[in-house]
Amino acid sequence: MSRIGKQPVIIPAKVKVDVKGHTVHVEGPKGKISKTFAPVVTITSANESVTVAPVDESRFSRAMFGTARSIIAGMVKGVSEGYSKDLEIQGVGFKATLKGKQLDLALGYSHPILMDIPDGIKVTVTDQTKVKVEGPDKQLVGAVTAEIRSYYPPEPYKGKGVRIVGERVRRKEGKTVA
Repeated sequence: MSRIGKQPVIIPAKVKVDVKGHTVHVEGPKGKISKTFAPVVTITSANESVTVAPVDESRFSRAMFGTARSIIAGMVKGVSEGYSKDLEIQGVGFKATLKGKQLDLALGYSHPILMDIPDGIKVTVTDQTKVKVEGPDKQLVGAVTAEIRSYYPPEPYKGKGVRIVGERVRRKEGKTVA
């Protein structure tokens, strides 16, 4: 049995949770999120808390009930506080700008990279080299951040590229002339 799954998710005063079958709708000051879970868990909403329990003693059911509880806790935290990830762009001539609902990245290619920003995500660009991705959905914030980083991951020789703030890039020594 999951130790995390046994704990109830405490709901803050400004957050509203609605459970319909296997679908959980969470609404708060930062936005709305809804997710549908596998029918191997039972989700119940009591006063000020949400509890998750496995339907049977199968291995998948026991594995999913801790996972479902963690996802619901993340949803509650996301709509009350929000999630954010910071990226930095390093390299001569590398920059980012916002054009409406698109992020325009100049990363040393012969063409600009235009990335559509999904609904529910807020992207902020400062100094043309610092990008902040914010939103209530932890998974979506991480996915958008990973997609931006994938256009030009940091390379080990000069360190150019898009990196997550705090990410360590192992540097390599270049060729030496014999």
